[in-house]
Amino acid sequence: GYDGVLAFGETVRERFVSLGWARRAWTWHEAADTHVFQPRPAADDRRDDIVWVGNWGDDERTAELHEYLLAPARHLGLTGHVHGVRYPDAGISAVAAAGLEFGGRIANHCVPTTFGRHRVTVHVPRRPYVAALPGIPTIRVFEALACGIPLVCAPWDDAEGLFRPGDDYLVARDGAAMTAHLRAVLEDRDLARHLRASGLATIARRHTCRHRVDELLRIVSTTTGEGDVSARAS
Repeated sequence: GYDGVLAFGETVRERFVSLGWARRAWTWHEAADTHVFQPRPAADDRRDDIVWVGNWGDDERTAELHEYLLAPARHLGLTGHVHGVRYPDAGISAVAAAGLEFGGRIANHCVPTTFGRHRVTVHVPRRPYVAALPGIPTIRVFEALACGIPLVCAPWDDAEGLFRPGDDYLVARDGAAMTAHLRAVLEDRDLARHLRASGLATIARRHTCRHRVDELLRIVSTTTGEGDVSARAS
């Protein structure tokens, strides 16, 4: 009885259509609320190195967190924090062994300030995202770039061309590459500056909530036959 389905990635949209779950479906991606997620630099220059905001989960990325976050942090002797929920005792111990502090749950509106107190963050997608949902990043990628913090990603395929890998963020093919990328971002101020500026520009150009509202209104106009709703709404 619905007019259609909004899917947060082309892979999901294709799945709904191919399985006959929806007559019509549209891709409607995540975005950054730039009223909240914006650069909030620390009041002084005393910042920690790395921050990770994400849940440990149900063994869907345990190995990946060790390879792309904890091992590089330990190898480089980084300072920083880990925030999230569903961390088992073994996970909390692993964070401490890597030289990082476990901060537990963090309210989402506090994340921009936390990003501002660190020099780099990482994106470690869950295994199902990489294997079954290629091309779909988590919302944290949008929010991190909107906050102007340099981002280094574990492998994922930007199949829909949402971003500019290598400019908006760096991609590490394995743990050794992640270690090298993190060292480069932390030691090369020009590289860090380039990543911040490029990521911010891409969010401002394509991936704010304002963009998604305009997209939604265009979608609505196709279901009602009422023409360009977005033009009238403005």
